[in-house]
Amino acid sequence: MIARSQPGYEDLLRGELARLGAATTESAPGWLRVLHTGDNPPSDLCFAHRLLLNPAEIYAITVNGLAQDLLNFFLETSRDERFDAPWPCLFEAAAVDGLARRAATVDGVFLAQLKKRLSRVARLAVPVVPGTPARVRGFFVFFTDFGRAFVAREILLNGQRRMADDPLAPSRSYLKIEEAFNLLGRAPAPGETVIDLGAAPGGWSYAAAKRGAKVAAIDNGPLKGGALGHPAITHLREDAFAHRPRQAADWLLCDLVEEPHHVLENIVRPWLENRWCRRFVVNLKFGRVDPLALLDTLRAPGGVLGKRAPGTRIRHLHHDREELTLAGELPPA
Repeated sequence: MIARSQPGYEDLLRGELARLGAATTESAPGWLRVLHTGDNPPSDLCFAHRLLLNPAEIYAITVNGLAQDLLNFFLETSRDERFDAPWPCLFEAAAVDGLARRAATVDGVFLAQLKKRLSRVARLAVPVVPGTPARVRGFFVFFTDFGRAFVAREILLNGQRRMADDPLAPSRSYLKIEEAFNLLGRAPAPGETVIDLGAAPGGWSYAAAKRGAKVAAIDNGPLKGGALGHPAITHLREDAFAHRPRQAADWLLCDLVEEPHHVLENIVRPWLENRWCRRFVVNLKFGRVDPLALLDTLRAPGGVLGKRAPGTRIRHLHHDREELTLAGELPPA
């Protein structure tokens, strides 16, 4: 199995896998080779963005040689398979200078060769995968060097992805909340109520308001960009930790530069235990704490998430730095 992470965080992914009993046999920036076979890979990983399941290893010196070996693998593994709809065909590369261009070149030659053999199947190939968490069948190639690639027919996606920016967004944090909505598979809807704790400069409030939600932005700091003066945003200059809603909101958003256990105990716990929200996205900064120990706390069956929102997705997002994002919802009362 090949487990991919944000480059620079592979050591945390290795530690997370080790806690689940999975051994790592090779490591490089942004990816790990994991000793695991079978149909039940580790699920709901935080630091893994995607997993290539049961990959084969391809070696060749030339572009044509790589493309031919990949074609042979595809033809052999798809012998009894029907292709009646668009199917994902994705060529990617590790963070090595020039390797992405190499992967793209091999991709082009592979598709040209496939078109000669199976023209209808080749026309249905698309270089995209679902944005939300899913197990997907297709053709997935990951280059680790100019003459080496791993190829798999199935991939497990954990929901992280690059998001498109908005010129009116007040800050880069807008990308994080957009990615979190994608991870959850749901976003604030018109007429829903949102409370954004630690809102300034307003990226998360703006993301909710642009969808038609009514937002209370709680922060002593100023709002900027598209959040400033937005008719759907009410700015309340209050302490996020002291704020108590008059009635339950549809959404709690929280992105505070605070010690994560403090946020967990003084915001996440009371908001979930008192059911002051139905859904939530909370960002926790782990720069000064052990992120794996924090992850253990978040996943503990007796913890607040385990008791109040057991389906919560905990992820290190594509747009996260030294932080974890929680996205979840409370079950019906």
